[in-house]
Order: sequence, then structure tokens, then C-alpha cells
Amino acid sequence: MSGAAWEDYGRPGGLFRRLRDAAAAEWTAYTWHPFVQQLSAGTLPLAAFRHYLIQDYLFLIHFARAKALAVVKGESLAAMREKAAAVLAILDETKLHLRYCAEWGLSEADVIATPETAETVSYTRWVLDRGLHGDILDLEVALAPCTVGYGEVALRILADPARRREGNPYQSWIDTYAAADYQALARAAADRLDALGESHGGEARFARLVQDFAEAARLEQRFWQQGLQAA
Repeated sequence: MSGAAWEDYGRPGGLFRRLRDAAAAEWTAYTWHPFVQQLSAGTLPLAAFRHYLIQDYLFLIHFARAKALAVVKGESLAAMREKAAAVLAILDETKLHLRYCAEWGLSEADVIATPETAETVSYTRWVLDRGLHGDILDLEVALAPCTVGYGEVALRILADPARRREGNPYQSWIDTYAAADYQALARAAADRLDALGESHGGEARFARLVQDFAEAARLEQRFWQQGLQAA
């Protein structure tokens, strides 16, 4: 897929592209998981998507906590302000997510009453653990596969020759992450990793950072897989 739009995330030689290349197997298994392929084809069972939506809401709550931790770990006042704004944006997104769930027949009461799965717990707590025990670079590496990965997932779907272009029931989800505002967010996250790699000794720490990046991608794979298993 040489020359694909998602290959432009980050800068040549920057930390993000180096991490993605070093963890290529895990990254591709995440961004082109069978769950994603079935979203593209419009064949994903409704039960799988509903399960995913509920767990994604529960994930967002902990994602906000991780972003709040990034305020504490922020390397500058500007970074702290940026992360504080991100926390508020995610908290607002939880409201939008509940409304979106309702469009799929999931009431707010149903969503909130559903317990977190083992996959959701393992992913979210792992991210928080990396942030608590590391610095801002460790935390951002753990977070980036979610933020940047969803942008790449959407672009992969748009480039998929087997994509269902008419009447795809999941088009609204695809459009959300293919939209210009989300793509800008994904690119900013990749650029931030590049900058932190330079300011926080990314080269010297690269071996450990690759391990974390690959682990986050594996946890994302399991997050998709739980949806398929619920169908």
C-alpha cells in the first residue's frame, strides 16, 4: 500500500513512523483487523457493533483519565493547557457517544449498566499504568495507537476496493474518523510523538517504546476481536 494517505502521518525519520514500521505486524493486524474489514464491507453483525459501541463508551471514560494524567505529566504549561482541553473534549464526546448508541437501539441506562469486559479493563489500565510509571513520552506512546490508529483505519476503509459504497450501515462511523477534523487530530498526535521523541530522548529509549507501541496495537486488536466474539 505504498503511497497511501495514512503513510504521511508523522514526518520521515520521526518517532511515530519509526514505531509504526518497527511494529508493522502488530499495527497492520490492528488497523486492518477482520472487524475493520467487515465494517468496510458493511457485513459486520449488528450484535458485534453494538457490543463494540458499549465498550468504546466505557473506554472513553478511562481515556479521559489518561488525558488528565497527561496534564500532570505535561512538559510545559502549553502542553498542560492542550491536554486539559482534550480532557473536556473527551468528556463532551461521551455525551455524543451515548446519543450515537441510542441510534443503534442502545439506551443510556443499558450502556451505563454494562460492565467492562476483560479486554477493556486490560487495555485502559495498561495505558494508565504506563503513564503513572513513566513520563509524558511513555504515556503518549501508549495513547497514540488509539488516536492515530483510528484515523488510519478510516483511510484504509476508504481505500478498500471491496468497500461497500452504497447503503453501508456503518458509513456514519466511517465518516466520523475520515472527517477532516479527526484526521487533523490524528496527524497532530503523530507530530506530537515526533516532537517528544526529540525532546525526551526517544532514540535512547527506542527499544522500550517499540515494545509499548506494539503492545498497545495488540490490545487494540483484542478490543476489536471481543466484538466479533460477541456476535
